[in-house]
Amino acid sequence: MSRGSEGEGCGVESSELGRSGVGGCDFEQGLASALSRAGYGAPADLRRLTGGASMESWRFEADGEAFILRRAPSEAILEGRSYGLDVEAALIRAAHHGGIIAPEIVVELDPGDGIGSGFVMRALPGTADPREILEMQEPRRILAEAARDLARIHALQRADLPASIPELKYRTAIADLREQFLASGGDRPIIAAGLKWMEEHVPDPAEAVLNHGDFRLGNLLVEESHLTGVLDWELAHFGDRHEDLAFGCMTVWRGARIDRPALGLGSLEDYFTAYENESQTPVDRQRFRYWLIHRTVWWTLVCLRNAQMWRDHEDRMLERVVISRRTSESELDLLLLLEEDLPHAERTRPLPPSPPAETARGQASAGELATAISEWLQTVKHRMEGHDRFQLAVARNALGIIARSDASGTKAEDRNLAQALLRGERSLAEPGLLANLRHKTLGTLAADSPKYPALPHAREKWTNNT
Repeated sequence: MSRGSEGEGCGVESSELGRSGVGGCDFEQGLASALSRAGYGAPADLRRLTGGASMESWRFEADGEAFILRRAPSEAILEGRSYGLDVEAALIRAAHHGGIIAPEIVVELDPGDGIGSGFVMRALPGTADPREILEMQEPRRILAEAARDLARIHALQRADLPASIPELKYRTAIADLREQFLASGGDRPIIAAGLKWMEEHVPDPAEAVLNHGDFRLGNLLVEESHLTGVLDWELAHFGDRHEDLAFGCMTVWRGARIDRPALGLGSLEDYFTAYENESQTPVDRQRFRYWLIHRTVWWTLVCLRNAQMWRDHEDRMLERVVISRRTSESELDLLLLLEEDLPHAERTRPLPPSPPAETARGQASAGELATAISEWLQTVKHRMEGHDRFQLAVARNALGIIARSDASGTKAEDRNLAQALLRGERSLAEPGLLANLRHKTLGTLAADSPKYPALPHAREKWTNNT
């Protein structure tokens, strides 16, 4: 990777600066200023880590030690967050001192450093890559250690934590999700059914404990089947402990291991037992199921929101529009959860038949045009490197979605049905409705995300009426 003139002579490449708006030398000097307050020398070998559409993470070395910088280049990036990076740093400090395997905060950025807000952490060993973790030799041990640390997070006392950490109010959260759904078009029936179910089944408030808020594979560091770190605390809040327990068990976070419902690592019973042994608090299975459905609805709306962020020019990254098409993944997961309550006759009703495929004639269709462009992009892939190569893969994925959607003709949107479900005028127990939604969901997901691990599982289950 070549260096641009802006980063010439500095330890950071200009191509890695992204949209920070900070020159390479200024960035390195600002970081050196912060490090000097902690007694360290200048940073070396700066490199931007992947992930993080807005917040940045950088890895570097100083005086022979490895560190991570987490920063927001501007205050605008922090708009809409419940708290800033100063509160997040204080929270991580409290977790670290509370016996949780959280990073050690070394120093926080000051305005005088001139590189935004953020903090430097000591780097921890291990990988956060779910694929690598799921292939490790002792997943049950990782699961037990994860349950242990989650229980310790829930044991942290309010008096030891920043006062500005918010508390989740259950019905307020549902109302907010309903508002987001309507703002996104209010036309996805499965999401509407999930929202209505939540309104009817929301539990009474329980003891509010600190929730990590994003406790799942991808935010856990693991080395040789041992937990080595709990990362990404930006969604922490007070709420029901079962919300945190359920979040990492969502199908979308479990990779190919949908057969292991607890974080993709083992059984729910093993997870609950390890948690109960550490916390001395029993797990309520019904509350767990409620939060599993609640958080699955939440994630579908996060995916939908990505498209609007792109439309509103909040973030014109190509990934935004592609992520929005992952909505159908969680709709499939949500339907599998909701149908557990439905009558046996509806759960065993056959799927409606698919219409015969039409033979293409005449001018090229939109899908054929997309396929042609994708095939051409493959021929120039060897000319790309770094982030450009990744963007090419994302572009080909987007073109594949267009081609498959054009061929299937299946649409997930049905505003009239969605609104009727939301108002309670119709329900999934209506004869034939579940079968039709199953059929549509399989078609939509096959177009949007054909490699989603839960797709073949659902197809087999629904085809065999099990």
